[in-house]
Amino acid sequence: MNSNTTIALITGANKGIGLEIGRQLGRQGAIVILGARAIEKAERAAARLQEENIQAFPIELDVTSSEHIQAAAAKIEAEYGKLDILVNNAGTFLDHEGNNTDVMQRSLEVNLLGPHALTEALLPLIEASPAGRIVNQSSILGSVGTILSDEFLGRASAPAYTVSKAALNAWTAQLSIRLGGTNVKVNACHPGWVKTDMGGPNAVMEIEEGAETAVWLATLPSDGPTGGFYHKQEKLPW
Repeated sequence: MNSNTTIALITGANKGIGLEIGRQLGRQGAIVILGARAIEKAERAAARLQEENIQAFPIELDVTSSEHIQAAAAKIEAEYGKLDILVNNAGTFLDHEGNNTDVMQRSLEVNLLGPHALTEALLPLIEASPAGRIVNQSSILGSVGTILSDEFLGRASAPAYTVSKAALNAWTAQLSIRLGGTNVKVNACHPGWVKTDMGGPNAVMEIEEGAETAVWLATLPSDGPTGGFYHKQEKLPW
C-alpha cells in the first residue's frame, strides 16, 4: 500500500447512503472499509464495490458493541497504521415504536454513544493521518432552532431521534474544540430527505445526492472548515 493512499471507514455501509459514500470515496481512490453489524452484509457490500474496481473491504462493526469497536481499531492499526477518514453514518430511527424511555435509550446508544465510543477508539489512528477527517451523519431534526421554526413546528415529532441527533451535533462541536489546532477536522452533516429505507419512497433526493455532503466533508482541504453542521456545503444552524 502506498503511504499516501487514503484509508476510509464508513459505518452502516452495507446499503443506502453509507454504501454510496463508500462508492464515491472509492472512486476518488480511497481504500474503503465498509462496516455493518453482520459480517455477511459487509461482505456483500464490499463485493458490489469490488465489481466496480473499488478497493473495498468488509468489517463486522456494530457501533454499540465494545468488542467490535476494539477489534476494528486493532485491525485497522495492524493493516494500515492510520485512518484518514471516519464517517459515523450508522444510525437508527425508532420513534414509531413509541415515546418511552427504552426507545430514547436505544436511539442514544446507536446515534450518539456508538459514534462516540468508536471515534475515541480510533482517534489515535486518525491523528496519525496527515489530514484526518471525522464526519458525523446527523439530521436537520437535530437543529433545535430549525425544528421550532414555522416550517417544521408540528410536523416532525420524533423525540428520541431528534434528541439523539441534537446530542450528536453538540458532541461534534465539542470534539472540534478538543481537536482545534490539530490536523483533524470534524463536522456534522444533514444528507437531506433521501430515498432510503429510513427516508421512504416519497423522499425528494436520490441516494447519490444524499451522500455528497458527507463525501465533501470527508475530503476537505487543509483550509476547509471544522466544527460545523452542513448540507450541500451550506452551514446549518445548530
